[in-house]
Amino acid sequence: MPKSTTFAAMMTNYAAACTRKTAAIFLLAFVAMFLTGSFSQTGSSAQAQTQAQTQKPQSLAGAPLGNDSDSDLWRAVKRGDRGSVSISDKKSGVLIQSGGQIFRDIRNGPMFTYGAAAIIGVIAILSLFYMLRGRIRIDSGKSNVTVTRFNSFERFSHWLLAVSFVILGLSGLNMVYGKYLLTPLVGKSGYGDIAMAGKWLHNFVAFAFILGLVLILLLWIRHNFPNRHDIIWLLKGGGMFTRGSHPPAKKFNAGQKILFWLIIFGGASIALSGISLMFPFQLSLFADTFEIVNRLGFNLPTELTGIEEMQLSLVWHSIASIFMVCVIIAHIYIGSVGMEGAFDAMGSGEVDKNWAKEHHSVWVEELESKERAKAASKQVAAE
Repeated sequence: MPKSTTFAAMMTNYAAACTRKTAAIFLLAFVAMFLTGSFSQTGSSAQAQTQAQTQKPQSLAGAPLGNDSDSDLWRAVKRGDRGSVSISDKKSGVLIQSGGQIFRDIRNGPMFTYGAAAIIGVIAILSLFYMLRGRIRIDSGKSNVTVTRFNSFERFSHWLLAVSFVILGLSGLNMVYGKYLLTPLVGKSGYGDIAMAGKWLHNFVAFAFILGLVLILLLWIRHNFPNRHDIIWLLKGGGMFTRGSHPPAKKFNAGQKILFWLIIFGGASIALSGISLMFPFQLSLFADTFEIVNRLGFNLPTELTGIEEMQLSLVWHSIASIFMVCVIIAHIYIGSVGMEGAFDAMGSGEVDKNWAKEHHSVWVEELESKERAKAASKQVAAE
């Protein structure tokens, strides 16, 4: 074979080999560029998406700068405005009853603290008075002659009111303070049973209390209007602070008259607010009362929701009840250990005549005058 032919063949083979290598290199370079570009694009897209999520405005309810936040809507919800609902219970349109927090703060704050302080304070004052003054005795001693002060029906009415009030007072105080006083002694389960029994007792005994209140009003209202003797009695403090001082009084002295009207108005207030709580959302007790009071120049709210009526009823019921508990504690004191002979009036209904003369002298004179008139009429009839 000629050398030229062999050289030409060798060059041809070399060129072909170079061409294949070059093509392979270009192919590998293209694939590398493609893969690099894809990964770069994917990384850029992910980074852009992450940045977008990071920079996306907050849309949580209440966020001040959220695109989905309606400040007026949430302001109305917090204010307690009523929205529209499709169910029959329209109260459900109020999502947040903001007044509930105020009610809770009052009940668990001032009412809880001041109520306990008032009751303890009254007991402390009466104890101090007893240590300083002692028991108020019958200065002239017992005469062993009695006069009828209250008949059996009057005593029944008194004890119906008194016993029912004690039951209501204890069960009511248990609702406020029992959890803190009784739970450490009887446990949570034991207190729960006591509280449930007290609740049912409270509801049903309330009607006995109302009946007793009506009875004593009808029986004694005619004796409890002010008269000229009451001024003297008040100026002398009823003779409570000075030994041997016995201001004149009729069947009920000024102190008893004050007690009578406190019980009538306080008891009526407790009864009305209690009925409102027993039959919720049926009465607009405070809205109607505020409307009447506003005629005197006040500016009290008259558009009250059912929940607000219940909250006001419970607060008022509690305050009035604690006040009445304090009043009745003082009444129990003076009618038992505080004054000799006082309990007999509601015990047997018969009181010692000397006791009656010292504390109700005008009443005794009226009785004696009636007895003399009756004796005279009998003598005339006999003749």
